[in-house]
Amino acid sequence: MNMKQLAQYIDHTALAAEKTEQDILTLCDEAIRYGFYSVCINSGYIPLAKKKLANTKVKICTVVGFPLGANLTSVKAFEAAKAIKAGANEIDMVINVGWIKSNKWEAVKADIQAVFDTCRSIPLKVILETCLLNKEEIVKACEICKEIGVAFVKTSTGFNKGGATVEDVALMKRTVGDIGVKASGGIRDTDTALAMIKAGATRIGASAGIAIIGQTADRADNY
Repeated sequence: MNMKQLAQYIDHTALAAEKTEQDILTLCDEAIRYGFYSVCINSGYIPLAKKKLANTKVKICTVVGFPLGANLTSVKAFEAAKAIKAGANEIDMVINVGWIKSNKWEAVKADIQAVFDTCRSIPLKVILETCLLNKEEIVKACEICKEIGVAFVKTSTGFNKGGATVEDVALMKRTVGDIGVKASGGIRDTDTALAMIKAGATRIGASAGIAIIGQTADRADNY
């Protein structure tokens, strides 16, 4: 896999609270320059990114219910609707981990369904926060996402105690089949990114995208 191919797996990400307008403009410039699939940003910066990325192929991804996932379902759906109206091309929502732990699976499903119905043709990724779930919970959450028909299941917010693991990505991919799997959280180098892709990831969320593809360029195009 060459640098250009690997770049198309990456959602170039800047979600930290202290990110400035200039940080987001730089993120967009980098996404254009290196050919990343999208920028992943907080929704307040969508108008800025939309203007900057006009007439480019770079998509805008934003987060909903981030980073805890414990919002009212109605709030998540409203947030998604407003983000899409502002120009978001993809939505990454955080699942309600507390409801999973409370065995409230119907509520978990209704939460995802409400955001999915709001998104309509806009791809929805569901962030499981796998570091907080056991294997059975990961599988059940993935089965619900597959039944609803979301575009992706995603490992992590990157704001909790752990990020993506090869084991969890492989488990998610086995469960969801043709649905996309986004590996996110702690992916900072080429070898890790490629390991995630080999395990079944079809998208990589990373703030270290330039380092990831830069290492690929340094080594050669034979991955």
